[in-house]
Amino acid sequence: MMFDTVIVVDWSGGNDRGPTPRADAIWACVARRGVAEAPVYLRNRQMAEGWIGDTVLAERAAGRRVMVGFDFPFGYPQGFARAAAGTDDPLALWDWVAERIEDAPKGNNRFDVAGAINLSLGGKGPFWGNGLKRDVDGLPRTKAGYANPFAERRRAEVLAKGAFSVWQLSGAGSVGSQALMGLPVLARLRRRFEDDLAVWPFQPLDAGIALVEVWPSLIAPEIAARTQPDEIKDAAQVRVLAQVLSALKADRLTAMLADGDAAEGWILGLGHEDALRGALRVDAPQPPPLSNDCFALPPGVNWTPVDAALALLQERLTPVAQVETVAVQHALGRVLSAPVTAQRSNPPRPNTAVDGYGFAGGRAAGVHVLPLVAGRAAAGGDFDGAVPAGHAVRVLTGAALPAGVDTVVLQEDVTVDGRRIAFNGPVKAGANSRRAGEDVAAGDEVLPQGRRLTPADLALLAAVGVGAVPVFAPLRVGVLSTGDELAEAGTDAGETQIYDANRPMLLGLLKRLGHQAVDLGRVRDDRAALAAALDGAQVDAILTSGGASAGDEDHVSALLREAGALALWRIAVKPGRPLALGMWKGTPVFGLPGNPVAAMVCTLVFAAPALALLAGSGWQEPQGFTVPAGFEKSKKPGRREYLRARMRDGVAEVFRSEGSGRISGLSWAEGLVELPDGPLVVKRGDPVRFIPWGGFGL
Repeated sequence: MMFDTVIVVDWSGGNDRGPTPRADAIWACVARRGVAEAPVYLRNRQMAEGWIGDTVLAERAAGRRVMVGFDFPFGYPQGFARAAAGTDDPLALWDWVAERIEDAPKGNNRFDVAGAINLSLGGKGPFWGNGLKRDVDGLPRTKAGYANPFAERRRAEVLAKGAFSVWQLSGAGSVGSQALMGLPVLARLRRRFEDDLAVWPFQPLDAGIALVEVWPSLIAPEIAARTQPDEIKDAAQVRVLAQVLSALKADRLTAMLADGDAAEGWILGLGHEDALRGALRVDAPQPPPLSNDCFALPPGVNWTPVDAALALLQERLTPVAQVETVAVQHALGRVLSAPVTAQRSNPPRPNTAVDGYGFAGGRAAGVHVLPLVAGRAAAGGDFDGAVPAGHAVRVLTGAALPAGVDTVVLQEDVTVDGRRIAFNGPVKAGANSRRAGEDVAAGDEVLPQGRRLTPADLALLAAVGVGAVPVFAPLRVGVLSTGDELAEAGTDAGETQIYDANRPMLLGLLKRLGHQAVDLGRVRDDRAALAAALDGAQVDAILTSGGASAGDEDHVSALLREAGALALWRIAVKPGRPLALGMWKGTPVFGLPGNPVAAMVCTLVFAAPALALLAGSGWQEPQGFTVPAGFEKSKKPGRREYLRARMRDGVAEVFRSEGSGRISGLSWAEGLVELPDGPLVVKRGDPVRFIPWGGFGL
């Protein structure tokens, strides 16, 4: 792939369209390797410019090359640039237009700018289509009496059947307004990213960011066929075109980029429509799927120690979550899909840590008197000028240190008479000041891949100039209960039924672990109904409870066995033991025991770290602590045991009964005591490992 990320933008020359997503607004979509994220609605150009810039910045911070496509002309028919701006350079024309366009969410001056251009060229063209209620000098409402000194269309628009003229400013297909309002945004993006950005076909694409002109109508029938029910057309256009461009093989994209007109601009893919359609016919690449035998045990292995089971899961599972880019303010709890680097230092400039008076250099013991210069340095403002040697200036906390200042003395230690300050030394050079980059330097990695973002992380990202971050989409995990004996809580249960305690417990666990929990309901002991429920689960992973052993009514394990992807792990663990692991049509399934205590323990010990790995946050070891035992126990060798426990008065207490049917012990407990595989005698005061619920990530 020549580009790791493709962003397609459907532009608008109109005003703010309001908070509700709607047609004829600005829409954008991010895609990587043929996988498109959900389209993003951007209600005005100011919001769009910020989102595009921040998204590109996050992609570059993650080390990805980015191609950004906009659906308006990047240039005009030959001769216009020189006539209007005195240059043949189309990029210089962008800057020329940017100097004249005034833009706000509720209004802009594009019609007045077009009228002024017409007047400068004789007064009857090339622009037409005044869409305002008032007349605009030099800009006709229609083409009546219109005279265009230039070609009506660029060469690209002549070849692209159905394309509109760049001179039309109002009415259906008014790409002229889109260009006048879009080129200033592109000009500012060029200034923001400087040498890391190139524009096709005007410049060689040897930078990390490429701006290209696109036109979704090149594949209009294919987009229409893939538009979802009730989906806004503009959203569908950016979604499908982004998917197509990101799925193109390098040789196909190279051929498209070899075309173009370096004077007028060009539409990417024009003349290569069959290649674009061909990319649509190829199945969209996905993250590497898990193999059907990823849960298979080594030959001859029947009983699996806990550590061996965990090692197999860690070795064989890989992330399956998609990647998307979100604004920092919406990133709480999300998992970074790539490391993030600081875009600027924190603090960006040397500043003062206190209110006081600043000067250059330290001072020895004794009394020091310094003349004051006029003015002061406050946070958010710049002191005008430099502070001469031997002078002082008033500074307030957080203010950037003026030139000639590197040391601050606290105001409480100073006497002031209006013209001079006096204080006692010694004062160390650099006292009460912060160096630029003292906390974080620009370019430093601030957060690693796999980090689940905390509120403190959001503060750090904002402080170092990061506006958007690449993250994994939340892992969708379905929860399904099985068994004829189950009844829904709150209903009338028969004498032979029990209430389904597992499903609400597992749904709650998944939410606390940071996943998107999907309730798949309950299924009776009916193999066909179970298969239908699994087929309809549009999730990344599934947790089932019950039916995971080898009995007549253990339909979960039976179905996975029939699908050719079952590993019935008999794990040397108490409570628990049978754990059915398998793949159902590409989706990993964790078949948990039906007993609630065993289901919760197996979820925390086995499923939780496996799901974290699938979600992109890496393998998560539970964090435990060695504490004195407040109980006595004799344990046989062979199985690792987990006891419901809590801390009281500095010792670990355990629940009065180890019976795995005692659900009240889960509510009573605040964590688990883990006892090792071998034989053990625990006496009061002996060290044991206690894992609080928080140590499992809850």
